[in-house]
Amino acid sequence: MAEVTVRDISRFYGAHAALQQVSIDFPDGGFYGLLGPSGSGKTTLLRMIAGFDHPDSGRITIGGADVAGTPVQHRQIGMVFQNYALFPNMSVFDNVAFGLSVRGTAKAETGKRVSEALDLVQLGGLGGRRTHQLSGGQRQRVALARAIVTRPRVLLLDEPLSALDKSLRVGMQVELKRIQREVGITTIFVTHDQEEALTMSDRIGILRDGRLEQEGPPEEIYDNPASEFAATFLGDANIFRGTAESGGLTLADGTRLRCRQPLPATATPNAPAACAVRPERIVLHPRGDAEGDNRLPARVAKRVFAGNSISYLLDWQDQTVKVFAQNAGSPPFEEGSEVTLSWSAQSTLPLG
Repeated sequence: MAEVTVRDISRFYGAHAALQQVSIDFPDGGFYGLLGPSGSGKTTLLRMIAGFDHPDSGRITIGGADVAGTPVQHRQIGMVFQNYALFPNMSVFDNVAFGLSVRGTAKAETGKRVSEALDLVQLGGLGGRRTHQLSGGQRQRVALARAIVTRPRVLLLDEPLSALDKSLRVGMQVELKRIQREVGITTIFVTHDQEEALTMSDRIGILRDGRLEQEGPPEEIYDNPASEFAATFLGDANIFRGTAESGGLTLADGTRLRCRQPLPATATPNAPAACAVRPERIVLHPRGDAEGDNRLPARVAKRVFAGNSISYLLDWQDQTVKVFAQNAGSPPFEEGSEVTLSWSAQSTLPLG
């Protein structure tokens, strides 16, 4: 396996900056998620690691070696594409064996390694089928087996689950992580699905307009977002704006919100400031019947039942506040109800 490092990578297409001074360490044997909206530079970065594209400046190393000038076929990288890119005229076995055939691997060794790869992705016994006879999840597994059968040092996944329906996608998330753990391969996974990134990644890098917005373990980014974009892109967040004061901020109506300490260094007293509160950290109470560090009056505008949980949209002044509550059997608040929102200072996240 191999650690991948990206240092000060920039890539321009004419006047458009696809990537700007991006630096990331992809740990040896880890599962790293690259998350961001369309056009943020995720796939461009993946293509440069693979060798399909090249940076205008910066440096990429794999296993400590600079790969500038190293062609795709010599980087020892496996890749799974969004559309799987399987050969419809070939059997499952031949699809998986394709990379070994190109390398001139002996027939006996090819058979052994293809069988091992198909067993790993739980497709043993299906080598003789054509790809059109397989389900979407099975085709995805064939593509994965083809990528790992050559025993690459790095596995690159470019939104490989986006074509699957939700229930199948959730199951494949678990399978992908299991396979990655068993093989122990350094894996870089591109997605725009925040839930997928949280579920699968050991570390996450959030890209925005070609720049790295924030990176780290999923829990760290979720609990300590560095910016409003990071807070709202990785999970839901209610944003409150006001002016900074010691221990929190004052809203436009004079309400004081206590925030987790310390405030960002940029939040000087009386300067504009903002904080984020996750919807699941807010508790609903009947109007006036609430205690806690922070309390706001609000009105239930909409209630959405989702089985084990209920989502509330509430009107507070001129903005909408979202609250997620567990469906624990107690009567829900009806639309139009006057309520009080409460949450702790620890749940109020200062934004830079």
